[in-house]
Order: sequence, then structure tokens, then C-alpha cells
Amino acid sequence: MAELRLPLDEKTVRNLKVGEGIELTGRMITGRDAAHKWLLEGYREDVAPFLEGTVIYHCGPVIRQQEDGSYEFVAAGPTTSIREEPYQADVIEKYGLRGVIGKGGMGLRTLAGLEKSGALYLHAVGGAAQVLAQAVKKVERVFMLEEFGVPEALWVIDVDRFPVMVTMDAHGGSLHTEVEDFSKEQFERLLGTPA
Repeated sequence: MAELRLPLDEKTVRNLKVGEGIELTGRMITGRDAAHKWLLEGYREDVAPFLEGTVIYHCGPVIRQQEDGSYEFVAAGPTTSIREEPYQADVIEKYGLRGVIGKGGMGLRTLAGLEKSGALYLHAVGGAAQVLAQAVKKVERVFMLEEFGVPEALWVIDVDRFPVMVTMDAHGGSLHTEVEDFSKEQFERLLGTPA
């Protein structure tokens, strides 16, 4: 697997294709439902520099606060991404994101947004939350912790060799669509109905 350093530029992103495994090193940020809605309700100048050129991770982490007040990721598994479908393309474009990490893929609106903005959907392995947390080397800061709570806050993290696979690319490719189409064909073949 190739190692890529965050932030990413558009040329690097557009050179990647569905099916490629990569490891990310650098700064990224977590964000789920409340974060995406909040990011689109206005332009969040304090958060914007932490989004540009990087990836947003659909993750509701388990966090441990240390005696010195710093935070440590205990579990960092991906959450289902399709919930962010109403927001994702707009958040990517508005803040200059180069990717999204999650599980399960996203819909056609996000796929079009990836192509337009030069971004990727990256699939992280579900069920490996503790292993993925080991790639989180530092919590740099957190936004909206009191307002949203731990799972929904925006955690700015530094990661080292965080493993993901490109499953939606900036060329309109989607492994999720391919699998769905193949499954439909096989199902119809088994039922004896035309595809």
C-alpha cells in the first residue's frame, strides 16, 4: 500500500482509482451528522483551515482524557456514511476537502461531488476500532465538544499510516455501485428473470 501525506493536492487525488489501498499520514478531522449540518449552517472560519486539503472521517470515537487534560483515542471505527449524503458534496466543495473516510459508501450526489471537487471516498475496515485507534498518534484539538458530545464533536487528529481503500474516486468510479450491480445480476439469474 502506498503511503500518502495529508494534506493532499487535487492532482494526487485524481491519480487514484477505485480499488487502491493507501495509508494516510498527517492531519484529519472527524465529523458525523451534527458536524456536517453545523458546517453548512454558516462558514466556520475557525474550523476551515483544519478541513482544507484533508479528509473528514465519519467516526464517533471512544475517548480517554489523560491526567494532563490531553485526549487519547481508545476506539476509532468508521460509522455508516450514507447518513451524510444530504450534506457531503456541499461540505467537500465549501471547505476544500480531498476525501471522506467511512464505511458502506455513499450515493450518487456525493459521487458527483467527488468528481467535481477532486475528492475520494475511502473505506475503513469496520470492526477494527481499537486497531484503527492505534494509528491516531495525537489529538490536536476538538471543536463543539460541549455542544455535540464526544461522538459528534469534530476531533482534529494526527494519524500515522491509517489504512483505507479507495472505493469511490474522482472519475465517477464506485466499487459500491459495481458490487450492487453484480449482486442484482446474480439475484435475477438465480430467479430466472432478465437482468
